Amino acid sequence: AIISSLSEYIHQARVQREQGALAVLRLVHESSGISRAELTRRLGLSSSSATEIVARLRADRVLTEVEPALTGQRGRPSPQLAPHPEGPLALAVELTHAGWRVAALELGLHEVETRSGRHRRRDPDAVSAAIRSSIRELHATFGERLRVVSVSVPATVVGQQIVQAATLGWSAVDAADLVPRALADRPLLAGNDATLAGLAEARRGAARSASVALYLTVEVGVGGVLIVGGSPITGTSGAGGEFGHLPFGDSKRRCPCGALGCWDVEVDGRAMARSLRASTRGDPRGFASRVIAAARAGGRDERQAVVQAATALGRGTGGLVNALDPQIVVYGGLAPDLLETAGDELGDAYRRALMRYRRDDPPPIEPEATGGDGSLLGAAEAAFDTILSADELAAWRRRRG
Repeated sequence: AIISSLSEYIHQARVQREQGALAVLRLVHESSGISRAELTRRLGLSSSSATEIVARLRADRVLTEVEPALTGQRGRPSPQLAPHPEGPLALAVELTHAGWRVAALELGLHEVETRSGRHRRRDPDAVSAAIRSSIRELHATFGERLRVVSVSVPATVVGQQIVQAATLGWSAVDAADLVPRALADRPLLAGNDATLAGLAEARRGAARSASVALYLTVEVGVGGVLIVGGSPITGTSGAGGEFGHLPFGDSKRRCPCGALGCWDVEVDGRAMARSLRASTRGDPRGFASRVIAAARAGGRDERQAVVQAATALGRGTGGLVNALDPQIVVYGGLAPDLLETAGDELGDAYRRALMRYRRDDPPPIEPEATGGDGSLLGAAEAAFDTILSADELAAWRRRRG
């Protein structure tokens, strides 16, 4: 009985040490450059416990400490905690309608090295081959430091399956096809680009202080996600958040997804092209950017096309606010440009779509704070959710010997 109790005590002490280490790592990940003194205060640790945990993480080559710049004030400032230069990395892959990026990111989501390219052909084999080649280059540089692969795609995603990427013309593609065999033993995550961009905004952007946030982005179509408590709500299979395929559009117009009346085709470059009786020439995103620029320069027809798309966006946003009750709405992609160029019309459509009781104090609409990096950063954020776990920390220690 004594031996059993002692074993249980040792086990519980080990668990507590691991939880303390993970709490430290997560706080450093969230608050880059935090001092050891501030970390100790925010986690409620004793000075000796903080010192012991940091020393262990330094020995594990996960964290390092750097001396802060002198401030001229009395006393020696507390060292700042930073990612170890040989520490674990997330490998984030961002696939878009036009091209791709592959990046190795360290704790705190600082990019260490990046590769990118544009699609020469959009078929899955050609795109996968280009991405695998760049991943091999990063693997040759960083080796075992690459711990988790996380893929962002403009598609409906179930598990690791890219079920439908309408703008790329893909269906039934396995995200594992993007990863070389040398990394086949690493955890692989895959997610919708709008979902991951929303995750980045909730963790590090405009929705950071909101407990419930609605993220909407316009690229080729409209995507989004509801974020609750910093986590995306994606449904039973992970395919939730396909807001662009709600029937907010013309019930006679067919969407590339196969459905009729999708919101997707009312808010982007395709809608503007219909208004102008023009062609997007296979680049709806670029076409929309040019039309918006022309509208800002005084083009009357272009402004009318932008107003129609912005009105459709505002009306649909109001419907989603009625259904989901967020504290804030964050716009990404082209949506901030629509808001800036036709803000009065978008706002009027938004308020008219709201239930009467919401109109006096509607959730504010804010532009994204992560710029064009949201989906890449969101993919890396999801990867670090896995990296900063007890199992992965233990695996890191075993591999680093």
